[in-house]
Amino acid sequence: MTYQSIDGVRVWGKPDESALTQAKICAQNGRVVQALLMADHHKGYSQPIGGVMAYEGQISPSGVGYDIACGNKAVRTNIRVQDALPQMNRWMDEIARKVSFGIGRSNKEKVDHDLFDDPDWAVYAALGKQEHDKLKALARDQLGTVGSGNHFVDLFVEEATGAIWIANHFGSRGFGHKTASGFLNLAAGRKFFDKAPGESMDQAPTLLEMNSEVGDMYYRAMKLAGRYAYAGRDYVIAQVLAILGAEAEFAVHNHHNFAWLEEHEGKQTVVVRKGATPSAPGQLGFIGGSMGDISVIVRGKNSVENREAYYSTVHGAGRIMSRTQAAGKMNWKTRSRSGGQISHEQMMQAVRSYGVELRGAGTDESPFVYRKLQEVLDAHSETIDILHVLKPIGVCMAGADEFDPYKD
Repeated sequence: MTYQSIDGVRVWGKPDESALTQAKICAQNGRVVQALLMADHHKGYSQPIGGVMAYEGQISPSGVGYDIACGNKAVRTNIRVQDALPQMNRWMDEIARKVSFGIGRSNKEKVDHDLFDDPDWAVYAALGKQEHDKLKALARDQLGTVGSGNHFVDLFVEEATGAIWIANHFGSRGFGHKTASGFLNLAAGRKFFDKAPGESMDQAPTLLEMNSEVGDMYYRAMKLAGRYAYAGRDYVIAQVLAILGAEAEFAVHNHHNFAWLEEHEGKQTVVVRKGATPSAPGQLGFIGGSMGDISVIVRGKNSVENREAYYSTVHGAGRIMSRTQAAGKMNWKTRSRSGGQISHEQMMQAVRSYGVELRGAGTDESPFVYRKLQEVLDAHSETIDILHVLKPIGVCMAGADEFDPYKD
């Protein structure tokens, strides 16, 4: 086996003590079947990022987190690298112009979608007309926007074939954040739209019984946010295909902040994955590296270790430097930072040397703040097969000062 068991937590890769402490706290609360840490694990809110918690009959809104249904879509196009390189500057300028990036952004082009007729909007109507109308309006405005932080729209070349791929990374935007905040409020006895008090990153998980009214409402709302995230990622991929004048030949699409009802060891289980990619036998997933590293398409193995991983794997390389360490402390009055370890010049030199056209992004997303992806993939060699290795050639993200870890 390539994992170790530490106080009952199954850990892949090198243990991060702060994340392991969080996983142990999670494991001591509720009807936990198993706690796991993927090899890209690091500290998160309540449940660590790269953490997987399997519960019996319970679901955790704090475990799923504020960015419900964050995930990736990747498509292989019919364009090859020799035809793409002369167009890269123009394509990246157009992606940055046409796709909406940043905190609180509304889409530049209003998008209609049949998910706005989804019966699960009744969850919000049951909470009150104000809640329903506010959230639905926000969802309509932001469908197809990407957000900030580590969310991206990238172009890749497949090393083996020269095929150009498009991939994106984001979730359910402000709609998902307000949904998470609202249900955390309800679980604490507050009103849905109340302002929550300050909370510790290491606090115990918030748990809801699946067979309770609030638990059922959260589960339905989470699934609606999942459909919303899928619709947004579909829309952005379609935008980029149009910019490139390309067609999609093959697609991979998955969440990595979500809760799934699954059967494990003959028992119905709620598996909460935060920053962890589902990897059931034969299931495909996209795993992204930094802007100066590979990304990959993987397929879950039919192996004992994959079963013991609760069919879960990494979602990225994992941070080794915090945003403040990398970029410095932000002064919001002057919109300036100080004390960062990574300079803009260092970041640009690194991405240029890797052959990447970069639009947006701050030093807190530079290659220096992440592990090498191959390291964490090696730790999961018994659970996943790597099918396609992708090298970034174009990266587009929100600007350097467009980050709020909770609103995105």
